Amino acid sequence: MAEKTPRRVRTTTTGLDTPLRSRTRLWPRLTPNPDAFGSATEKFARFMGTPQFLLWMTIFCAVWLAWNTFAPASWRFDSAALGFTALTLVLSLQASYAAPLLLLAQNRQDDRDRVSLTEDRARAERNLTDTEYLTREIAGLRMAMRDVATRDFVRSELRLVLEELLEEREGVEDREAKKRRKRERERFEREKDREERGRDEKERR
Repeated sequence: MAEKTPRRVRTTTTGLDTPLRSRTRLWPRLTPNPDAFGSATEKFARFMGTPQFLLWMTIFCAVWLAWNTFAPASWRFDSAALGFTALTLVLSLQASYAAPLLLLAQNRQDDRDRVSLTEDRARAERNLTDTEYLTREIAGLRMAMRDVATRDFVRSELRLVLEELLEEREGVEDREAKKRRKRERERFEREKDREERGRDEKERR
């Protein structure tokens, strides 16, 4: 008796690497241009927030009511006895479309504000970095300028050195001249310290 081999069952396995088949549609998908549609929406939303829109809506409602109130009965299309039902439906339809359009315009404005805020934050960070760099450079220049000798200081030092050389050449030591040179050096040191304190006070202010 021949053994029956088990029938292999075909199973279809789909993994994450297997793309799903697109579902067939009876009607083609409507894919309007979001930028063009959003721009038109914003224009309509801006127009709805203007006095011109309110004026035209008032004229439209007034003409509608006047026509269906004073026109011959055969010409009327909205009965005043029923409370102008057609006008109510038209205004409700307008409101039902106006609300999503206004929300769409608001969402686009929020997106623009978010992008603008991100750019402003990045620009502020760059400005802060540049300002810190310039501040460090200016501080370095000020510290370097403190060590630069002024013209008067160089002249006085040269004059004192010349007097010392002349005294050494003649072999005569002038104590009064030595004291005077010492006083001048101390005076220049005091003036230098005073200037540094003045710069520090200006920087603190």
